Amino acid sequence: MITINKILSCFAILGIPVGVLVAVDTAPLVLHEAIGKNQLRVGHHWKPAEANLKMKEYSATWKDKASWEKRASSIRKGILEGLFWDKMPQIEGEFNPIIHSRREMDGYVVENIAIQSFPGFYITGNLYSPLKPAERNPAILCPHGHLADKRLKEDVQIRSAAFARLGAVVFAYDMVGYAESTQTTHKMPIAALLQTWNSKRVLDYLVSRPDVDSSRIGMTGGSGGGTQTFVLTAIDDRITVSAPVVQVSAHFFGGCVCESGMPIHKGAMHETNNVELTAMAAPRPLLLVSNGADWTRNSPRIEYPYVRSVYALYDAEHNAEHVHLFNEGHDYGYSKRTSVYPFFAHHLGLNYKQIPYNYGFDESFVTVLPREALYVFDEAHPRPADALIGDDAVMAYLGFER
Repeated sequence: MITINKILSCFAILGIPVGVLVAVDTAPLVLHEAIGKNQLRVGHHWKPAEANLKMKEYSATWKDKASWEKRASSIRKGILEGLFWDKMPQIEGEFNPIIHSRREMDGYVVENIAIQSFPGFYITGNLYSPLKPAERNPAILCPHGHLADKRLKEDVQIRSAAFARLGAVVFAYDMVGYAESTQTTHKMPIAALLQTWNSKRVLDYLVSRPDVDSSRIGMTGGSGGGTQTFVLTAIDDRITVSAPVVQVSAHFFGGCVCESGMPIHKGAMHETNNVELTAMAAPRPLLLVSNGADWTRNSPRIEYPYVRSVYALYDAEHNAEHVHLFNEGHDYGYSKRTSVYPFFAHHLGLNYKQIPYNYGFDESFVTVLPREALYVFDEAHPRPADALIGDDAVMAYLGFER
C-alpha cells in the first residue's frame, strides 16, 4: 500500500520541499470571499471631524481599566481574525539564520542577515550590535516605511547604528516586496498578514539569542514602519517599549494593502482605528512622534489625549510621551530619531552618553555603507533553493487563494 508518508519520503529524497505539499492539504481560503464588503478601512476613511466624533464614541465604550481591557481583548481578537492569523504555520525556532560580512565600525558592528519566516520564505535585513556588548543586551526591531530599498537608505542605517552604539542589538528588516524581499510583490493580497508575521518572527529570533535580554525589547518605525510597530505591539506584549513615528491617526488607516488590505479594524465583533491599536501598548512605555504636515497633525488634540486617557487607567501617564513637530513633514529624519534615542535609552536601560552630544546628538560616527555592502544574498550567499517565488506560490503554501 502506498501511504502519504511513503510519498512524502520520495519527495524528500528528490529534494522537493515537503512543507509545500503538507500546507495545501486542505482547501484554500478564497480571500475575496472571506472579506466582507464594508470591513476594510482604507486610507482617509473619515474626515478629521468625523474621526474626532468616533474617538468620543469609542471612549464611551469603557469607563475603567476592566472595561477598557475587555474592549482591548476584543480588538486584539479582531486583529488576529482579520489577519487570518491561524493560517500561519505552527512553528517555533527553525530560524536557520544566514549571517555574514561582519564589519566593526565606530562603536558598533554591522552584519547582513536572513532568517526563515516559515519554510520557503526568508526575512532579509541587517543586524547592528554594540562593538563591546554586555552579556545580555536590549534588542530593537526596526521596520521601515514605503520606499524602494528603504532598509538600505541613510536614515535607517543611521538610527540602527545609533541604537547599537547605545547598547542594543538591532534588526533592521525589509518590508515585504522591497529591497531583497522579492519573493513576493509588495501589493500582494496578504501583505498585512505577511508583514506582521515577519515582525513576529524577527521578535522570536531576537529573544532566542543568548545575548538578548527578552525583558527589554523595543520597536520603532516610521510611516508604514509605524503601522508595523503599533500592530505588533498591540498583539504581542513581548514588545516592552514602542515608538511609532508619523503614522498614528484617528482618521487615516494607511493607504496601502499592507496596512489596510485585511479587516483588522472592523469585524463581526469589533470596530476600531489605529489610535486604539496604539493605546493597547498601555501600560508599557510608548512614544508618539507626529508632525504638522501629514495625517498626524491633530495628534496633540485628538490622538495623544485618547492614548493618555488609557494610560491613566493604569496610573501610567509617565510612560506615555509625545513629540509633535509642528513645522516638519512626513519622515523619520534627524529630529524624529533623536527624540527616540533618549526615550529608548531611558526605558531600555541604554547609555545615551554613548552618542556624542553638543546642543544636539552628533551622528557623524555612523558610516553609511553602499547598498551592495548590505545585501545578505549575493553570489557567495545565494538565496536558499527552497525559496517560494511569486505571490501565488506564497499564498498557496499558506492556504490562500485570491
